[in-house]
Amino acid sequence: MQTARVVGTATSTVRHVSMRGWKLLVVQPMQTDDITPDGHPLVAVDAVNAGPGELVMITSDGKSTSELLNYPRTPVRWTVIGIIDE
Repeated sequence: MQTARVVGTATSTVRHVSMRGWKLLVVQPMQTDDITPDGHPLVAVDAVNAGPGELVMITSDGKSTSELLNYPRTPVRWTVIGIIDE
């Protein structure tokens, strides 16, 4: 798991069948101080209805993402799994 800041949303005209109906967020991974960016922004499936500016937890755990999306071989790598209270 890693913390990230939601910086926007992503829109796609063509999606893999496992992503239909899911909101896509653009998230910026953060270092441990939750202020300094850590790498490039990522696209993640939103499982918790997070919004712009919120600090969230993201995971790249494929098994939990497959279970969440109810699709065993999804190409989704990153999932927002929690909103961190500030």
